[in-house]
Amino acid sequence: MNLRLRLTVLYGGLFLLAGVALLGVTYLLFTRQVGQRVAVISGSPPPGAPPLPSLEALDNQAHQLRAAAATSLLTQGAIALGAVAVLAAGLGWLVAGRALAPLRQVTDTARRIAAAADPGGHARIALRGPEDEVKDLADAFDVMVERLDRSFDAQRRFVANASHELRTPLTLNRSLVEVAMHRRTASEDVRDLGTKLLRINARHEKLITGLLLLAKSESALTERCPVDLAAVAAHVAPASAEQSLAEATTIGDALLLERLAHNLVENAVRHNVPGGWVRVATRTRPGGVELEVANSGPVIPPGEVPALFDPFHRRARVAAEGAGLGLSIVRSVAHAHGGEVVARAREDGGLVVVVSLPAA
Repeated sequence: MNLRLRLTVLYGGLFLLAGVALLGVTYLLFTRQVGQRVAVISGSPPPGAPPLPSLEALDNQAHQLRAAAATSLLTQGAIALGAVAVLAAGLGWLVAGRALAPLRQVTDTARRIAAAADPGGHARIALRGPEDEVKDLADAFDVMVERLDRSFDAQRRFVANASHELRTPLTLNRSLVEVAMHRRTASEDVRDLGTKLLRINARHEKLITGLLLLAKSESALTERCPVDLAAVAAHVAPASAEQSLAEATTIGDALLLERLAHNLVENAVRHNVPGGWVRVATRTRPGGVELEVANSGPVIPPGEVPALFDPFHRRARVAAEGAGLGLSIVRSVAHAHGGEVVARAREDGGLVVVVSLPAA
């Protein structure tokens, strides 16, 4: 039962109780007044008046008169009370709806932000009306969202700027190492050291690229166009993967969606067993599309699956091969497009990841 219906029932119930109490008091006063009048009428006649009927007959007539009047009062009063109660319930429904309209506006705005329909958090309530408790609530919500917006924007700008600044020294390091390795006088030890340094440098460059992509995926989308997930999956899936690709068109940033599919496939290939398999599928469901990537990797405890989407989470077996941002980027890109990511561990080993996005 929603709040509007509860308020309507409360208004109608209070009115009905007040009406019943009023009807009861009216009934008691009426019967008392009628009883007093009957007592006066049934008394001794004044001198010279014609004789009255017997006392028993007067009592019977008085009781009949009082019963008929009380029954008429209760019947007509109950009918009137019921009609007015129905009218009061209808008016209560309208009044409750009007009173709760600002709260619905607050709820709708909060849902839009939570559903990443406005990833940057730029939606505001901006409620207009009298200065009451509801407007205070809406204004406090706007202030909270404004502060969160500034905080998230500052965080994303810091990550992006820091990543850009770190790219320059890494590029310089790579150039210097390559020059030292390719010198004619370079010894074998220098070449081995250079190879190791280039591998480390490549890991750092990959980390910075992932941070930049993560910062971009967590900001508002600036480009939206129809994207067929089947075509994207076919482009990034290896030839050895099992493919079941049906048309699945969504709206979003083509580059980010390609990165999403690439990270899923790369994660499935990297975390696999020798001779294992990788399956990529796309399909359409009511109101949305799905991209599914599964593999036959090692057994993963179900309790560890949610942690796979945390930034910098890496499995021990391949800790030196990645930065731990692949699935974090997948989740951020999906949320930026108004979608969700669900993963489950296979009993025989491996992982099944399903990305759900709105249909075009």
